[in-house]
Amino acid sequence: MKLTRRAALSLGASLPLAAALPQSTAAKGDMKGMDIAKSRRVKLGGFEVTTLLAGTLALDDPQKIFGLNVSREEFANVSQDAFLPADKVQFFFTPTLIHTGSELILFDTGQNAQGITAAVEAAGYTTDQVDKVVITHMHGDHIGGLMGDNGETFKNASYTTGAVEHNYWSKADNKGFNSKVAPLSEKMTMIDDGASVASGITSVMAAGHTPGHMGYMIESNGAQLMLIADLANHPVWSLAKPDWEVRFDMDKAEAAASRRKVLGMLAADRVAMVGYHMPFPAMGYVATKDDGFEYVPMSYQMML
Repeated sequence: MKLTRRAALSLGASLPLAAALPQSTAAKGDMKGMDIAKSRRVKLGGFEVTTLLAGTLALDDPQKIFGLNVSREEFANVSQDAFLPADKVQFFFTPTLIHTGSELILFDTGQNAQGITAAVEAAGYTTDQVDKVVITHMHGDHIGGLMGDNGETFKNASYTTGAVEHNYWSKADNKGFNSKVAPLSEKMTMIDDGASVASGITSVMAAGHTPGHMGYMIESNGAQLMLIADLANHPVWSLAKPDWEVRFDMDKAEAAASRRKVLGMLAADRVAMVGYHMPFPAMGYVATKDDGFEYVPMSYQMML
């Protein structure tokens, strides 16, 4: 049936007045503001892997951090193609818990004790239950949660970190190291590339971001996942563009070489990854694309 203008006007005139007037659409509850999950747990063979949101931060002018060696125009075009604003960035800080069945192991500790404590508790644990804390490198957003106003955050834990990394920062007169790491140094086990942190967990040197920056390969019952830490700090401006210089990479050429080596391996072997600064829950895969890589966020693969 075709509804003519005259018929529509006639129909409207026949409706009750209340139906013809604009209706109130007041919600039944208050707006709650933006929300994001605080943890994500998946199975990896016989292990459980839980990523923790220990903090998030929005910053202006991301090209002060990423793409230092490319033009404003190129940065803006790459951002637009990826549906990202070129003038703002959202950072995520994502420590990871690995439950091996015999140990609860935490990798990195966020910016402060309050943040990592809240994140661990949101995942259903307490800081006293953490058996071992592994530090991938010693930038402040990875060591900040080691110590708080009440001393050690993880009072029952042992500590593991890279020997190269510890040696560098111990000589650097760094405030963060001196206050967060140095008091625990006697309790730390120093390791090198290829060391076993626990059965199924192996260190992988990926220097450049810092002198002794390490990732960790996790393997259980044939399933693999790599914690890449700060190897690539953004899915587009760092992972997709591995040669773009990043402000916080201490040796920019070495960092780019490490990205290409490790990301190439992950792509070739189709190994899952967790990136400390990737959009939460920070789990995904790497595929080769053009002269770089593509970040493929995890969906339901590790639920099966």
